[in-house]
Amino acid sequence: MVGLLGRTRAQSTRRLRTPLVQREPQGGRHRRSPATGPRTALSGRSVAGQVFVLQVVIVLLLVVSAVVALVLQVRHDSTQEARNRSLAVAETFANAPGTREALSAPDPTAILQPRAEAARKASHVDFIVVMNTDAIRYTHPKPDRIGKKFVGTTAPVLAGQSITEQITGTIGPLVQATVPIKDPDGKVVGMVSAGITTANVGGVADRQLPLVLTAAGVGLALATGGTALVSRRLLRQTRGLGPYEMTRMYEHHDAVLHAVREGVIIVGGEGRLVLANDEAHRLLDLPADAEGRDVLDLGLDTDTAELLASGRVVTDEVHLVGDRLLAINQRPTDLQGGPAGSVATLRDSTELRSLSGRAEVARERLKLLYDAGVGIGTSLDVTRTAEELAEVAVPRFADFVTVDLADAVLNGQEPDAGTDLRRTASGGIRGDAPLYPVGEQIGFVPSTPQAQSLRTGEAVVEPDLGGSPGWLAQDVQRTGRVVDYGIHSLITVPLRVGPLMMGVVNFWRSERPDPFDTEDLALAEELVARAAVSIDNARRYTREHTMAVTLQRSLLPRSLPEQSALDLAYRYLPAQAGVGGDWFDVLPVPGARVAVVVGDVVGHGLHAAATMGRLRTAVHNFSALDLPPDELLGLLDELVGRIDQDEVAEDSGAAVTGATCLYAVYDPTSRRCTVARAGHPPPALVRPDGTVEFPEVPAGPPLGLGGLPFETAELELEEGTRLVLYTDGLVEDRERDIDVGLEMLRTALAGTDRSPEETCRAVLDALLPARPSDDIALIVARTHALGADRIAEWEVPSDPVAVGEVRASVTRRLAEWGLDEMAFTTELILSELVTNAIRYGSGPIRVRVLRDRNLICEVFDGSSTSPHLRYAASTDEGGRGLFLVAQIAERWGTRYNPAGKVIWAEQPLP
Repeated sequence: MVGLLGRTRAQSTRRLRTPLVQREPQGGRHRRSPATGPRTALSGRSVAGQVFVLQVVIVLLLVVSAVVALVLQVRHDSTQEARNRSLAVAETFANAPGTREALSAPDPTAILQPRAEAARKASHVDFIVVMNTDAIRYTHPKPDRIGKKFVGTTAPVLAGQSITEQITGTIGPLVQATVPIKDPDGKVVGMVSAGITTANVGGVADRQLPLVLTAAGVGLALATGGTALVSRRLLRQTRGLGPYEMTRMYEHHDAVLHAVREGVIIVGGEGRLVLANDEAHRLLDLPADAEGRDVLDLGLDTDTAELLASGRVVTDEVHLVGDRLLAINQRPTDLQGGPAGSVATLRDSTELRSLSGRAEVARERLKLLYDAGVGIGTSLDVTRTAEELAEVAVPRFADFVTVDLADAVLNGQEPDAGTDLRRTASGGIRGDAPLYPVGEQIGFVPSTPQAQSLRTGEAVVEPDLGGSPGWLAQDVQRTGRVVDYGIHSLITVPLRVGPLMMGVVNFWRSERPDPFDTEDLALAEELVARAAVSIDNARRYTREHTMAVTLQRSLLPRSLPEQSALDLAYRYLPAQAGVGGDWFDVLPVPGARVAVVVGDVVGHGLHAAATMGRLRTAVHNFSALDLPPDELLGLLDELVGRIDQDEVAEDSGAAVTGATCLYAVYDPTSRRCTVARAGHPPPALVRPDGTVEFPEVPAGPPLGLGGLPFETAELELEEGTRLVLYTDGLVEDRERDIDVGLEMLRTALAGTDRSPEETCRAVLDALLPARPSDDIALIVARTHALGADRIAEWEVPSDPVAVGEVRASVTRRLAEWGLDEMAFTTELILSELVTNAIRYGSGPIRVRVLRDRNLICEVFDGSSTSPHLRYAASTDEGGRGLFLVAQIAERWGTRYNPAGKVIWAEQPLP
């Protein structure tokens, strides 16, 4: 094809010099010359005929050369294939299972000969010979050759190498490969040789030769026919034009080339400029004598000159040439036999690039607004939302962003009008900017853009901070450092939702030299408007959450009451996602005992917190009645049921749906703890030796379900035992099952010599989630026992005379305790209580006096009747004793037990 194109170009040049048609004098139609017929075209005297003869000769030479080369290549490839196949067969057979073991058999030939023959036939080789290290054959296609010495090189094989060679063996010239057979220790114990005879190798080429000759003949015929067609087409392409017409055609071509508004440059193979039209001269500012010079010497910029000299293919590659952006397309001219070199077209895309740049900027800004909508407001935290705004805007819109909010907004309140704000969030491309740090309270002076924005509610652009006296007046030293740092432009946008002004957002620019403009201002306003809604939502949530937490904490105990039976420590952690109904309490009950209660109202929010307060108040009231734990839970169950019914009747949609509770009463005189629970997790006991157990406490139904009685469990606690009560938020969450949580609690509680405070800290360190989804209440109580030296007991017979003996015994015991000044009032109290027990009660009667924080007098009897306080009339002979007891004692009351009742009275110690 190279020759064909060359001849075509020569023929075209020749026809420009010799007219092919005669122009009629009268200007009629052109008449085709007789010399343009097919016979002339294919004659040797015409260019087409010369092209035809030359092409035929070339095709013949190519066919002959191809046949010779193919035969030689086929023979070479066949020999190489024989080498590869014989080596592969030999190695495969040598490493086949049983080959090495057969060499040590009594008759290796009997084992190996059948295998070798089967392998030889399957692999299409001429022989597979197995031999020992002395090169004596065990196998051979001809059995009479077995036992004779192998023909070939074996020394390298015995050294552990594989060889391939061409030799003349017992079956003629051949290609064979010999490989060693090694035992597991790497010792050569035999050899395998596989080969193919030369006759079979050469036979492949001989069989392919007729096919090659046939293909060559067909190719020659096709090439000859194609050449004839090309020659005829070459004649037709000139259309019978003479020199004048051809000259005019080229003149028009040249005129179009120089008139088109696209630069055209042709560079030769040696890197010299062959052609440049007028537009190319203008776009590249080429010198007048540019044609013929090396493109690297034309004064072009380095990138453009190297591109034109390289001739590499490019499509719309943009280069900055002077103040123009040129889109360059370049293709080589030597395709399909053309001359070496390249042709490039140049198109001025400066305006298009400008439009494209503006479109790209608009797209980036839309993407920024979309990302702001997705990335701002992911949490209901005011500070975090402000930080998200700074993260989205840096560095895509501004180099630094600061968010200043009123303190009231951070607390969830509606801010008052003013210019005192707190820097809530800050972000930037660097961390050393001399702007106000996060957390600092800032009072903006009236001349600053921030104060102006807060006053008018409009965004303010300050294009030149160094020349803005109003902004510089804020803090002369700091603003000077800001300008020296390189921050030169500012946009301040108010953060507002409707009339509510929450603060301002400041966008600072330092890296880009151009200041903020009106388009940037519009984008900043849109960005802040989206963030303002999220910040206002977070503010409202903060307000509601703060109110709920405040309500919840106001309903919980502010401090624990003083008592001697338990050392106490507690933790209460509200959920971050919402306020729940967890609660706890510690209640001293008569007889130096202490009640500890933990509960959990189902649900979250203000309703759950309010319900928790109602239950806590009810527990206070019920505990004042000194009820057993199971009876107290029964009363709570009825209360929760009534609350549910009231909520359903009001159709409020906020029914309690239940609550859980655990109520325990510890008596330091007997070291017994009575426990009952309603759907609550069991308590944990940490014995003085550090062992942890979860005692079996009957699990009643949650409060509010009704229908089943509650049961109690009696636990005997050694002094120093730690009683641990908790809510399910400590041991259970979305990612942890309650059984796993209980085991983690057991591990955290294990250990001796820990105070309740240390125990609380260890438990929370081990079990507290990073973001609790439920409230957590935890209380740890270490038990104390009331010593026998602080307890006095007497059995009292049902005889009025025994009252005097009781009074005398009490007086002596008070003297031993150093409480002589309390003897009179104590005698009076016990005298009245014992007299009532003898007169109105039933035996057995027992008196017990306890010296704790108070002096406690208790009178036990077997009757269930309870005395009532009343005012005696002036004519009544009795009825004033209990009134005197109530006046003398700090408090008094009655509690019941399975054996009867106890009347008790407490006096403060002096």
